[in-house]
Amino acid sequence: MDAPSVAATSFGTAAGAYERGRPPYPEDALDFLLPAGQPRVLDLGAGTGKLTRQIRARGLDVIAVDPSEGMLGELRRAVPEVSARQGTAEQIPLPDASVDVVLVAQAWHWVDPARAVPEIARVLTPGGRLGLIWNLRDERTDWVQRLGTIIGREARRATVMGPPLGPITTSTFEWAHTMRPGELLDLVASRSRVILLPVDERAAVLAQVRQLTATHPALVGRSSYTLPYLTQCAYAELPA
Repeated sequence: MDAPSVAATSFGTAAGAYERGRPPYPEDALDFLLPAGQPRVLDLGAGTGKLTRQIRARGLDVIAVDPSEGMLGELRRAVPEVSARQGTAEQIPLPDASVDVVLVAQAWHWVDPARAVPEIARVLTPGGRLGLIWNLRDERTDWVQRLGTIIGREARRATVMGPPLGPITTSTFEWAHTMRPGELLDLVASRSRVILLPVDERAAVLAQVRQLTATHPALVGRSSYTLPYLTQCAYAELPA
């Protein structure tokens, strides 16, 4: 298994932390990514179903696919009515032309676009859409910048897609997510680079985050924190 595959499947070991700590996505971003009407949606790289349940809440038919059975276990508990299947962007367990939209949240950087795009095009109906979405911490806020120094910074994600999909349309949405102190620790613990650290190094990172929350003026003594995000979106469509 190559390094990206190892990192992607490693999320299963931290599925609980991922479920507790990861934020949802702003509804404006979903309005941007989803076409009008009642499209059938594939949430590819669905994880614990953060995006899946938002799609389902809109009354849309959604299928979830993820490489990690650990993550899918959390998803099935959260949205048992949704079909959840093990698979990857390079090998999607769906028939040809079976969905109108494929959404990939926080996961496109784990895939091989040269293999994934033709496979996604295979399962899309003519005129169908591939949409990508990432929540990126907004480090214009001081404590968030300091958090990035501890756990690593988030660069804007590349939105490489390519043929047979058409031109890419992009947009970015500013919003904020309120979380409790324990959820902030879960957010950090669910990051792949932290998951893959040796036990002692992972403990040291979490200790630095606890120190930040115990000393930074914007955080100390608070029962909840407001974490600002920039949500980056992009989509491209298959010719009709």
